[in-house]
Amino acid sequence: MNAYIFYGKSGSGKGTQAQLLIEHLENQGQSVLYVETGKLFRDFVASNDTFSAQRTKSIIDNGQLMPAFFPVYLWAKQLIENYDGTQHIILDGVTRRIEEAPILESALEFLQVDKKIVFNIDLSNASAQQRLLSRNQGRADDADVTKIQQRLDWYAENVNPVLDYYRQGNTLTVYDINGEPAIETIFEEIKKCI
Repeated sequence: MNAYIFYGKSGSGKGTQAQLLIEHLENQGQSVLYVETGKLFRDFVASNDTFSAQRTKSIIDNGQLMPAFFPVYLWAKQLIENYDGTQHIILDGVTRRIEEAPILESALEFLQVDKKIVFNIDLSNASAQQRLLSRNQGRADDADVTKIQQRLDWYAENVNPVLDYYRQGNTLTVYDINGEPAIETIFEEIKKCI
């Protein structure tokens, strides 16, 4: 079974491409385990009334960054509890800081994943900003140009080194996919890589 890991700036459409890949694989009769860290955080906050849930909500609401151990805990827990050895794994929003990258490598090694493929949906900052401003998904930080730029700067500072780390290693294959064209065109490029 394979692991497909999606990266891309806010507005790149990586979640859309992950969903298209899920549908594509399931239409071929294959089983998929989808792990999206953002959803795991939202579910954790919504389903718990613990100190940790309240603290997480406060950090997210204030636009701050969760400490590295927490996203690792959430996605690792999903893999440990739900991976049965027969599914392809699709990961969205994992290992967004350099210290998390070797942890994902070790997790995929432990799970005996065959191929580990990274899709980096590459998009210019101007296109990302335009998409975020126009998508209007109810997120206050999607309507604020300053906050959008902060997110893009954070991505460049923290996530790009992760991608460079994977490019220099030999356990994951990184494909840079042009994120500017239409959704269908992007997905055709992804299908060629798998």
